[in-house]
This record gives sequence, structure tokens and C-alpha cells, in this order.
Amino acid sequence: MGNGALSGAVIAVAGAGGPAGRAALLRLAEAGATVVGADNDPERLSEAVDAARYAQGGATVTGETVDLLDLQATRDWANRTEKEFGRVDGLVHLVGGWRGSETFIKTSLDDWDFLELLLIRTVQHTSLAFSEALQRSDRGRYVLISAAGATKPTAGNAAYAAAKAASEAWTLAMADYFRKAGIAEGADGPTSAAAILVVKALVHDAMRADRPNAKFAGFTDVKDLAEAIVGVWDKSAAEVNGKRLWLTEQP
Repeated sequence: MGNGALSGAVIAVAGAGGPAGRAALLRLAEAGATVVGADNDPERLSEAVDAARYAQGGATVTGETVDLLDLQATRDWANRTEKEFGRVDGLVHLVGGWRGSETFIKTSLDDWDFLELLLIRTVQHTSLAFSEALQRSDRGRYVLISAAGATKPTAGNAAYAAAKAASEAWTLAMADYFRKAGIAEGADGPTSAAAILVVKALVHDAMRADRPNAKFAGFTDVKDLAEAIVGVWDKSAAEVNGKRLWLTEQP
């Protein structure tokens, strides 16, 4: 078990069943955290939780099927987590999804409707549900995973880039809440933080196996992402609050 900044921390992971979620559960457990995963796919979530538990014997890793598109269900998850473990020190937002088009004029607004729910609404719900618990923590962190396309959109990625940009703006507003709350409590700045980790795209072992000749240039491996997530707790709240932390070249 870890003895660093995450030792004894309670970290919730939204979207825990995907490849990035699996890597994050594993690395957070390794760092000594109690990890509480949520996903809308119970089978996928169960596999991810079991893998993390198996790799880190003795680690507390739990999973719960939660509909993050339901604000009350998300609030209930946050409240249950805090009640059961006594605290919540982090929410890592790994709910992802992508849709794009060949050109700008072929953009489907159905894609926007899909991505708005997946990439924006889930951020709204998790941030609103967990913000007060994170503010109560002495090391609270909300970590959003975003994409470089939010800063430099391409013609075929209008819906995706706009959704990511909106989720970034929402997270930065949460960061301002943490900043103001810290000052109100008599601190010089935030005691909790909302930070954005920016990647070009993610890659994992199964993708490499499927496309052995692909270069995946500039992509971030999910294991490296998990390492960067853990690293958010190694820095002070003031160092990461309201910051975009680039894991790929900044456009």
C-alpha cells in the first residue's frame, strides 16, 4: 500500500469500467487509496474492480452501477460513499465517448445530442453531487480528463470539441468555487481543487493489438494517464486548481 498523498484517501471514479477506468482503479489502489468505481455497465465494472482487487491484495476497491445522467442517482452515490467511508477526497471523471464526421458541413446534430449527455451532463452531475464533500476534504480533487481538440477544434470534430470545451468551462467554474471557499475559510487560496488533464487521445494494449502497425503518435497510454491522475494529489491545491495539465503537446 502507498504511504504518499493518497494513502487512506477515498477516491470515486466515474466511468470506471473502460480501459482508462481500469488503469485508474489499479493505480489509485496501488497508491493506497480506497477506490469507489461507478459505471453504467455492471459486467464491465465488475471485471475492472476484480482486476484492481486481485492486483492489489488487501486494497478496498468497490463498484456500483450508477446512472450518471440522473442527478439524484449521482447525488445518492456521493452521499452513500461519504457515509460509508467517512470522507470523499476525489472524483476522477473518466466518462468518455467520441463521434465525428468527415467534414464540418456533414456534422450531425444527433452527435451533439449524444455527446452533450455523455461529456457535459455527466460532468455537471458528478461535480454538483461531489463538490461539497470534496470541499470538506483536506485534499479534495475533482479531475476531468479532456482533449486537446477543445482548445484547437478540427472541422470534423465540431460536436466533440464543443462538448469538451463546455465540460472544461464547467470544471473551471468549480475551481473558482473551491478558490472562493478556501478564502472564505481563511486560507490564502483553495484547499480543494478542480483540475483538467488534457490528452490528444488515449491508447491501451487492446488497441495496439488490434492495429499493430499504427503509430498512435501523441496518444497517451491509459497507464500514463493513471499515473498523471495520482500525480494531481502530489501537488498542492493551489498548484492544480483551475489548471489545464497537458499530457500532450499544447496547441
